Amino acid sequence: MKIVVIGGTGLIGSKVVAKLKAQGHEAVAASPNTGVNTLTGEGLAEALTGASVVVDVSNSPSFEPSAVMEFFETSTRNVLAAEADAGVGHHVALSIVGTERLPENGYFRAKIAQEQLIEKSTIPFSLVHATQFFEFVRGIADEATVDGKVWIAPVRFQPMASEDVAQAVADAAAGAPLNGRLEIAGPDQYQMDEFFRDALAAMGDAREVVTDPHAKYFGSEVDERSLVPLGGATLGKITYAEWRSQ
Repeated sequence: MKIVVIGGTGLIGSKVVAKLKAQGHEAVAASPNTGVNTLTGEGLAEALTGASVVVDVSNSPSFEPSAVMEFFETSTRNVLAAEADAGVGHHVALSIVGTERLPENGYFRAKIAQEQLIEKSTIPFSLVHATQFFEFVRGIADEATVDGKVWIAPVRFQPMASEDVAQAVADAAAGAPLNGRLEIAGPDQYQMDEFFRDALAAMGDAREVVTDPHAKYFGSEVDERSLVPLGGATLGKITYAEWRSQ
């Protein structure tokens, strides 16, 4: 089966391509690096010729609210239109656990807009909602740093390895359309401030982690369960300790 992976040269996309190839599928990486531009439509029709499934794990080059909205709306419209022309039978998209719970977050609003376009299209779909990746722990800490201290709310946090994310996306692509959502998360749940205190110490990062119930997560205040699945999630296999040891 030919499966085209939009964003197929990135962190998740490259792993999805490798996993699909290992399963015997014809997996094609589609990104600006391979001559496919979803914003302009360049190369889309050619890449999707003969495809049964399209996986979209692409990301906006800018996280500024208007830019990220423009990216996901324009890119998704172009991809869905090209899929309809090519007769694609399954659209798989990677999104984030909790998008609908933080509507004031510009990035999350853009992901919601993307999902709404997918849901309203005529193409059967599967939405994979993942928690945050282990690979982004330092970046989250950097974003939460003010005056040299990392301000983190004492809420639930259930990050996962990108390897497990890619496996779930590849499995969704190889399976039947859900016409709905699958939530995935790491095998362990933590209190977020304690997790970052331990994680930064293990990295040799001397920044103090300050517990603050009003600390912002990428501009949004979060409550106890804003960032974790509310139930029924598929859990990854790789723990944070295992990932760190690798």
